[in-house]
Amino acid sequence: MEQASMEQFLAGIAPRAYRFAESGLRQRDDALDAVQDAMMRMLGYRQRPPAEWTPLFWSILRRRIIDLQRRRIFRLRFMTDSTPSRDDDIAIDWADDGPGPAGSHENRETCLRIAAAVSALPRRQREAFTLRVLEELDVGDTALAMGCSEGSVKTHLSRARNTLRQQLESLSTRIER
Repeated sequence: MEQASMEQFLAGIAPRAYRFAESGLRQRDDALDAVQDAMMRMLGYRQRPPAEWTPLFWSILRRRIIDLQRRRIFRLRFMTDSTPSRDDDIAIDWADDGPGPAGSHENRETCLRIAAAVSALPRRQREAFTLRVLEELDVGDTALAMGCSEGSVKTHLSRARNTLRQQLESLSTRIER
């Protein structure tokens, strides 16, 4: 019974985890690898109470993403013998291109603008925003997943919301012109 519930947990969290990893790594293959690694490590914690699984999984995934980012930076430095520049210019290519409410051109453009604005946030702000707002974790679970205090989560989230508000308002005024 425990095994089945762990499988259900992982199946339910997989799509959101992939989007989280893809926004942090900006490459589909790396995101898939990170999610798969996090899920494999999560299996080692199946004896823990199910209430602990969500923050534990996000903490494992977050650390895996950071590891992959550090490896990428190391490889870039090694290959170029200089400090790498941030690759914020890369737009996220969302996996779901199927028809639906976001199928219209206008809605797709809006979604891409929001995704780009979230991706442009500093890493800690992006993590706090994603875990609190999109994943709907409470402050305590988010703090556990991020490995920081609840006050830090609130600070990062507040800064992320302010930045997003400013970016999206400026986009909106440019579009209206």
